[in-house]
Amino acid sequence: MPVPAPPAVPDDPAHDSPVARRREQRAWYFYDWANSAFYTTIVSVFLGPYLIAVAKTSACATDFPSVAAATCADDFDALVAADPGLGYVDVLGADIRPAAFFGLTLTVAVFLQIVFLPIVGALADHTGRKRELLGGFAYLGALATLGLFFVEGDRYLLGGVLFVLANLAYGASVVVYDSFLPQISTPDERDGVSSRGWAIGYLGGGLLLALNLVLYLQHESLGLSEGMAVRICMMSAGLWWATFTLIPLLRLRNRPVPPHETTALRSVGGSFRQLGRTLRELRRYPLTLLFLVAYLVYNDGIQTVIGNSAAFASEALKLDRTVQISAILMVQFVAFFGALLLGLLARRFGTKRTVLGSLVVWTVIVVSALFVEEGEPVQFYLLALAIAIVLGGTQALSRSLFSQVIPKGREAEYFSLLQISDKGSAFIGALTVTIALQLTNSYRIAIVSMIIFFVLGFVLLALVNLPKAIRAAGNEVPERI
Repeated sequence: MPVPAPPAVPDDPAHDSPVARRREQRAWYFYDWANSAFYTTIVSVFLGPYLIAVAKTSACATDFPSVAAATCADDFDALVAADPGLGYVDVLGADIRPAAFFGLTLTVAVFLQIVFLPIVGALADHTGRKRELLGGFAYLGALATLGLFFVEGDRYLLGGVLFVLANLAYGASVVVYDSFLPQISTPDERDGVSSRGWAIGYLGGGLLLALNLVLYLQHESLGLSEGMAVRICMMSAGLWWATFTLIPLLRLRNRPVPPHETTALRSVGGSFRQLGRTLRELRRYPLTLLFLVAYLVYNDGIQTVIGNSAAFASEALKLDRTVQISAILMVQFVAFFGALLLGLLARRFGTKRTVLGSLVVWTVIVVSALFVEEGEPVQFYLLALAIAIVLGGTQALSRSLFSQVIPKGREAEYFSLLQISDKGSAFIGALTVTIALQLTNSYRIAIVSMIIFFVLGFVLLALVNLPKAIRAAGNEVPERI
């Protein structure tokens, strides 16, 4: 039997005028524009290689002091091969290879998100102070990103700590940000609003990345060292994030919530109790849980394909760094139009059908990876083009669908579950790729192995009775779903 929805929050988006809703929606879009700079500039392109290089510098100074720094960095792998007992950096007493240091920091960051994001969601719903929480997490992340400018020499630990902090703040801010979606849009508006937000995020992230790549590629003519150029690029992501976050903070507004504890400590305690109730009640929303599992499966395939695309280009196709960078830029800008296109298709054919169709396209993409010829950049660009068309739309429409099957007044808690399913499941895809590489030593087979995630995700999503799930959560069923 469906569980009765919590008492309705008196501030329903349908009660606002269309002009008032559009005003908040436009401001909401700008946080996607603001935070995408962190993911594209920091995570996707610059930080990983730079942080590994800084760790190598530290290992060189400790283990190979007689070798010149520049020579050591270039010949590091050969030096370690000659003496495998050397070439480590110290991380809390553990000896870690420099090449593994960024992966370690990423693992820690993901683990902390899995632990803390549900608490953030519960706190946001419990207190109703979403705008303040959004601003607090956004500026914490932006400041940590700005701090990456000071990572140089042997300061690899500083870089790791700042990245973990920035990534945790990024995830927490996105939980709060996503939870505004049901409060600023009616059920029938939600697909379009979510798609436009995602599209604008790709455009903003792509624009800053393009500017940064110009700086990076022209650093010598500008009188900058490569390291300084990278540090300026990373600092720019923090400035971009901080500057454009002002727009949603000025226009988004908090909604009233039921009475709650007045002190901060009691609010945190109340948030933990509320989170416990949410996790217990999720079993009583089986269709919402089924959708969450379906999203976990197919989104893991998406994230794993994107995360391994550069390695696929270099290892399987033997394409140079210029091709990889230009493909990343193309994906950013084409994904802007792709998200809008899938939003239009959802309006005509229904959201669920559109997402299912996009999963078919993803399946075709990973199978096509088998047939892309080595040293053929045009074929790789075509593959990247296909990815860009369905990338943003699949995720934006999934966010919109999820917002329909969660109870009112608990948006941030449930979106925190969506975020941790996104982050936590990344281990499964990474493990699948690792096993495939171990067994076959082929990046083509590793990418094709993602077909399992898209096919299984398709089947699970097809089994979700969305109108029934929406009604069970106490929400209005949109005209087209």
